[in-house]
Amino acid sequence: MTVARLMTAMVTPFCEDLEVNYDKAGELAEYLLENGSEGLVVCGTTGESPTLRPEEKLQLFQIITRRVGEKTQVWAGVGSYDTQASIELCQEAEKTGVYGIMLVTPYYNRPSQEGLYQHFKKIAEATSLPVMLYNVPSRTSANLFPATVARLAKIENIVALKEASGSMNQMTELKNILPSSFTVLAGDDSLTLPMMALGAKGVVSVASHIVGLQIKQMISCFENGQCEEARRIHNDIYPILRGLFITTNPVPVKEALNMMGMKVGPLRLPLTCLEEHERKIVKDLLPTNK
Repeated sequence: MTVARLMTAMVTPFCEDLEVNYDKAGELAEYLLENGSEGLVVCGTTGESPTLRPEEKLQLFQIITRRVGEKTQVWAGVGSYDTQASIELCQEAEKTGVYGIMLVTPYYNRPSQEGLYQHFKKIAEATSLPVMLYNVPSRTSANLFPATVARLAKIENIVALKEASGSMNQMTELKNILPSSFTVLAGDDSLTLPMMALGAKGVVSVASHIVGLQIKQMISCFENGQCEEARRIHNDIYPILRGLFITTNPVPVKEALNMMGMKVGPLRLPLTCLEEHERKIVKDLLPTNK
């Protein structure tokens, strides 16, 4: 199966009373597709998934799939640190028509590699959907080792990995032991091009909310052997790729979208808005201010 090269980890729009703004979520999904995205991840980290109730997640999956599901891949973030709860949400998400599911490594309870393997295996066996694993040790305190990914890749519907360890050594090890049919996507915007040089197919991006067309062009240039042009684009957008992470994601990208007129609303606690000096940094980075 084909996994999209450029996926956007969508923010979740909220109204001023902090209820989910489902209309704006559909509008944002359309906007992202018009601006380079080839797939969407809904209710991931960038979508403030820890603060979303299961019924809110399912409604988002349903609304966005109805809105753009015939035009793109919609991947549902259903992972948690509770295997059974993840299975139940995964099975409900499948009913909404999403293309696939994304499963973050369990956080807080810090399972062993065998625990990680059994967790992902149980969830994958409970669904017919394609599964993308998500390794982000800086948030979960659990690093999914390449050898464990290779074991999981033998399960038919586990087809991809969003790799956000930040380690080029780990990326190299992954590509050395995984089958060619298994897709690895970068999980850090600023490392997209370096990771593609080591065999990644593309990226699950945050910055594509702002510079999606440029990221798509960079990926295409690299694929077509235009490495110098890909590097030029990377260097050109690098300040945005880094600047959107001056504090906890998704705080900067939500504020950036609000500044650009795509009113995605506030953040749910415990996240809070940018400090004034951070707002100035983000504002100065936006393409509209160049």
